Amino acid sequence: MKSDSAGSAGGGRTRNRRGEGALLRDEIVAAAERLLEREGNEDALTLRSVAREAGISAPSIYTHFADRDAILDAVLNIAFERLRLHVLDAAEGVSDPVERLLAGCHAYADFGMQDPARYRVLFGRRRAERPRVDRATDVTDLPAVWQDRLEAFSVLVEGIRECVAAGRSSSTDPFADASTLWTSLHGAIVMRQFVPGFPLPPLDRTVDDLVRRIGLITS
Repeated sequence: MKSDSAGSAGGGRTRNRRGEGALLRDEIVAAAERLLEREGNEDALTLRSVAREAGISAPSIYTHFADRDAILDAVLNIAFERLRLHVLDAAEGVSDPVERLLAGCHAYADFGMQDPARYRVLFGRRRAERPRVDRATDVTDLPAVWQDRLEAFSVLVEGIRECVAAGRSSSTDPFADASTLWTSLHGAIVMRQFVPGFPLPPLDRTVDDLVRRIGLITS
């Protein structure tokens, strides 16, 4: 005798048969990720398109997400974590602090160039107004809403601090210098994505130059 969870009375496919809500939620997020990767634009993410990609009915989404933006937020949370791990993995095992900082920054640039659709959503999406911070010297000075998604930036700040501690950087404000370096890396990536064919120097050389100049690397 078949379990009641095998299907609905009408024989239609019911994703909830698998278990339980967490599984369906994960499927919705995975479907949104696939759409983003395939279409290259967050405008492709609608409740209907995500439901169609996941093979469920659109109303089923509301059990787990209030709206389309909530789905996109979940996708962004995963992407920010992937970025952080990508940077950390590149720097793992590199003992020299300058080389470790360089490895992390090259990994950041690689992420932006290899996954342009997700990168654009991470940093190109218009967001609601956030609290303004006039001055910060550490990531912990930032509002919690920023801290949760800026752990990759924390790695950058710590990287410059390690160079200072090793006598390899003359930075007196690692947080400010990391902010400038991040902004510059972002610009280098975006220029290559949106101005193809412009005679820019190789990205690897640009990253090296930015790290050494803005990070005030002395040796």
